[in-house]
Amino acid sequence: MQDQIFHLQYAMDTFYFLVCGALVMWMAAGFAMLEAGLVRAKNTTEILTKNVALFAISCVMYLVCGYSIMYGGEWFLTGIQDVDVASTLTDFAGRDGGFEGGSIYSGASDFFFQVVFVATAMSIVSGAVAERMKLWAFLVFAVVMTGFIYPMEGNWTWGGGSVFGMFSLGDLGFTDFAGSGIVHMAGASAALAGVLVLGARKGKYGPNGEVRAIPGANLPLATLGTFILWLGWFGFNGGSVLKLGDIASANSVAMVFLNTNAAAAGGAIGALILARILFGKADLTMLLNGALAGLVAITAGPDTPSALGATLIGLVGGMIVVVSILTLDKLKIDDPVGAISVHGVVGLWGLLAVPLTNDGTTFGGQIAGALTIFVWVFFSSLVVWLIIKAIMGVRVSEEEEYEGVDLSECGMEAYPEFSKN
Repeated sequence: MQDQIFHLQYAMDTFYFLVCGALVMWMAAGFAMLEAGLVRAKNTTEILTKNVALFAISCVMYLVCGYSIMYGGEWFLTGIQDVDVASTLTDFAGRDGGFEGGSIYSGASDFFFQVVFVATAMSIVSGAVAERMKLWAFLVFAVVMTGFIYPMEGNWTWGGGSVFGMFSLGDLGFTDFAGSGIVHMAGASAALAGVLVLGARKGKYGPNGEVRAIPGANLPLATLGTFILWLGWFGFNGGSVLKLGDIASANSVAMVFLNTNAAAAGGAIGALILARILFGKADLTMLLNGALAGLVAITAGPDTPSALGATLIGLVGGMIVVVSILTLDKLKIDDPVGAISVHGVVGLWGLLAVPLTNDGTTFGGQIAGALTIFVWVFFSSLVVWLIIKAIMGVRVSEEEEYEGVDLSECGMEAYPEFSKN
């Protein structure tokens, strides 16, 4: 009977991991649609190419070395599919509560769930550097980011390693349930470094510092992308419970789903209201980014707040993102899709919100973790961007930018029937 219980829990937790991983993988489609909708028509094919290519690169690089750096073990996932059934059964039999205890699942399912998080972090970079970066420069950076930069900070956080052998973030009380900092702020930090090296799009800022809006080409597509991301986030946060096979875990999963949805709704409402106050009209792009900001904000701790608390955390995140987008524009930091604000600034808020509902963490630990992630990812990314710039350049020519990177980088247009002949 005990063996049957073990096999059932193993199958259940493994299957749950795989399904949640598939939901997170679907977020790649959400990022692609969101970014394709928020860039100009002449840059659509290139942004879609980047999103598909970066996902493939993330999967290969994390398989080759990233997972090993982050969690230990051999490169190329050697032996990860092997399961010692006898020893695992012995471990399970020693539990007092049967189903109670840590999750038990396939190592391959763990890799699959982790690799889609890596791709998510890299997708954040894609939108921030859109419309003026060379495709192959971006893809070279993706290799380093997903194979080394992200796995290193992942080792210091989820991997339980010490930061350069000096201190452990876990000992300081740092907690990041599903990755507000580890995934989202990390991606935004790399994006910020790239944007600073790259510079703003031509025509974005006037000679007297005025900000000129550059509308996206397809807001229905951006809206679809937002809803896809909203859906995928249930796997992102829900899968991070890591277990489904007992009553307590099932209740935790349900609460995480509820809080994730509540925070997204709160973020959308907060951004919509603040945009109405500031601009006098509803702003769809702020509304979309507000929903995403709510999702990012709750990701660090979706398991401890009440539903009302999660809504308020998301609401604050939605308001923060509006202010952040306007502030970055004043600083002439050109981010076409608002990725740095949504994932970086609000990711920091998400980390700082955790101690409000989780007694097991501290503000000091959260700040230490945030600083560690930002300093490592930003400066290591900055070095990589500068090396790539020196070797092959990172920015297309003014003429190519004017004509659109679809033609110069991909040789085709996304909407050829609308082109002037």
